[in-house]
Amino acid sequence: MFATRRALLGSLAALPVLGACPALARVRNTDAAAEAALDAVFAEAAPPALAAGIVTREGLGWAGVRGLRRAGAGDAATLEDRWHLGSNTKAMTAAVCGRLVDQGRARWAMPLAEAFPGLTVDPAWAGITLDDLMHHRAGLLDAGLLDQAWLIAAHGDQRPLPEQRTAFAARALAVPPRGPVGSFAYGNGNYIVLGAAIEALTGQAWEATMQAELYAPLGLTTAGFGPPRGEAPWGHQGGVGIDPAGLADNPRALGPAGTVHMSLADYARFVAAMMGGAPGWLSEAARRHLLTPAAGSPPSYGAGWGVVNAPWAGVGGPGPAITHNGSNTMWFATVLAAPERGLGFITLSNDGAAGQQACTTLIRRLAETRATA
Repeated sequence: MFATRRALLGSLAALPVLGACPALARVRNTDAAAEAALDAVFAEAAPPALAAGIVTREGLGWAGVRGLRRAGAGDAATLEDRWHLGSNTKAMTAAVCGRLVDQGRARWAMPLAEAFPGLTVDPAWAGITLDDLMHHRAGLLDAGLLDQAWLIAAHGDQRPLPEQRTAFAARALAVPPRGPVGSFAYGNGNYIVLGAAIEALTGQAWEATMQAELYAPLGLTTAGFGPPRGEAPWGHQGGVGIDPAGLADNPRALGPAGTVHMSLADYARFVAAMMGGAPGWLSEAARRHLLTPAAGSPPSYGAGWGVVNAPWAGVGGPGPAITHNGSNTMWFATVLAAPERGLGFITLSNDGAAGQQACTTLIRRLAETRATA
């Protein structure tokens, strides 16, 4: 079910390559250009629903939404609705690890054997760290770990989630890395193991640590795990709505890699924080570390963020832009932000295929509108 985000860095290729602008227009609660872009892309791609926002360090400045919660059902999507973020969860899991580093409960360079003292870890993992997992450079490959057999078994697994994730980590670390250590190889398994490490370090489930270290401090009151339930959009495949009471998401054990949902406004609060809008939540050193690509082979990838240099993203010139896509094949989310400018863009849809087209096209147009304003 899970969509491989190895092509996440399709979002990097879609970044607007525009000239530097001397000043960006202030984000407004009403924005004719953004509304027009949303209308045009919604009509072109025709997903069930499409939402978008422009973000500053203060949070959501402009937001718009079009379409239906469920294709053919009649209920309009709203700005208060919750959206599945898929692999954009990874940046949140990495940020929680950053909180633990700030608190002295973890280290970026903590070896995996130290993080999992109760596991038998193959000696080949000796020099591999939590930071390597976050940057997808640990040599841990999804092949052979996250296959269809695991997916089916994990959906039916009734063990406590920390036990499931520890078992996943034990299986991954019992043998030498299957991939080249130090080279980028995007995979959900890295973040399942990272989530298991967070659980080992805190003594509680990843979900509880997310609540304590991310949701509560940032006031993300709509945040949760799995498909949104109740009065909320349904995810769609091929235009068909998928009942959230059924198999509407990846197994819960995959949570640290991609099962978070929340409202557009709450996601904007997280993006704002990663642009420096919540200085009391993460230290500046931790925030910068999370947004800094690892040295070594391309592509440039921070901790849960693709990173590129864009002409419009710096102050008075080029600067770093952070981006990521997320999808469980039934939803699609894209984020693009320029931390130095304190300007970001979010697009969300409740469809995997049409949503991908809509989100990637719309975020490019929104950024183009702002960068030429």
